[in-house]
Amino acid sequence: MAETIITDKTEALAAVQNNGYALGSASDELKADKEVVMAAVQNNGYALGYASDELKADKEVVMAAVKSNHHGLECASFELRADKEVVMTAVESDGRALEWADEELKKDREVCLTAVKNYGDALEDVYWELKSDREIVMAACKADYGDSTLMHTSEELQADREVVMAAVLQGGFAIQFASDELKADRELVMAAVQINGHALNYASDELKADKEVVMVAVKNDGDALENASDELKADPEILALIDD
Repeated sequence: MAETIITDKTEALAAVQNNGYALGSASDELKADKEVVMAAVQNNGYALGYASDELKADKEVVMAAVKSNHHGLECASFELRADKEVVMTAVESDGRALEWADEELKKDREVCLTAVKNYGDALEDVYWELKSDREIVMAACKADYGDSTLMHTSEELQADREVVMAAVLQGGFAIQFASDELKADRELVMAAVQINGHALNYASDELKADKEVVMVAVKNDGDALENASDELKADPEILALIDD
């Protein structure tokens, strides 16, 4: 059955105000109508993908889209992806929008810092030199999504205790990307296993054999015992934690 194409502007406006994706069912003429497209992207910025090329290059339309959905930047013209005002608006709304910014703006410190403060894993899309910028990396590690942020930074910062602690406090698994020296840091590992018992898997062998560390991990998740030393896997006191 063929899709019904909306050709009436009043009908189209009502449809896109309810669901921006309805723009996909509009006629080509209405996909080029700024009022209809504005209504669509204000409902869902990703609907910009259905707009005419001319409106994908209209700054007012794109600004509305990126405020609504970070995918709005993905659908924008290449020229507007290189517009700092547009990109700043996008990453202020959602740091994930950095993925679709022009490569030159991924080198812009202000843009990148704004993005990672909003979404830590946006560090993946930051220009490689800025991945060694301590302020940017610290901001990323303190954001809500911390488990994999450390993966995208330099070895020097993976060995920076303060940076690693910031990441661990957001997600225990972040310890896996720390330097070997820090994987043997008892305080760091304790912090990690308190948040996620399975982070014990990334601790040094010495700490996998540390009864207190293992007990904390097992209290968090009984299955964490599989990452303990052989001796502690048979420890009655630790096994009792699982039975409880």
